[in-house]
Amino acid sequence: CGKDARMNKEWVLFHLKEALEEIENTIKEIETEPEYDDSEFSVAVAHLYHHVNTAWNSRNCSDQDVDESSDDNFTKWGQFPSDLDISC
Repeated sequence: CGKDARMNKEWVLFHLKEALEEIENTIKEIETEPEYDDSEFSVAVAHLYHHVNTAWNSRNCSDQDVDESSDDNFTKWGQFPSDLDISC
């Protein structure tokens, strides 16, 4: 995975769609489950962040990089980005 590589749009879209599905499921659960609580929300948000973070952190990885990904990459890619300015 290199900074100068092209964005792997299919990989990014996969993770963004997974994140969207998690958001939709979370909204549905909050709206319909009276007992929905912080612990369930925590799991949902962690899952959501994993996919959004992975979409960003591995956006320039080739299909081969993704296919050969290690547990270390899975963990690294799921971390909050260190190179993203969010001071909007």
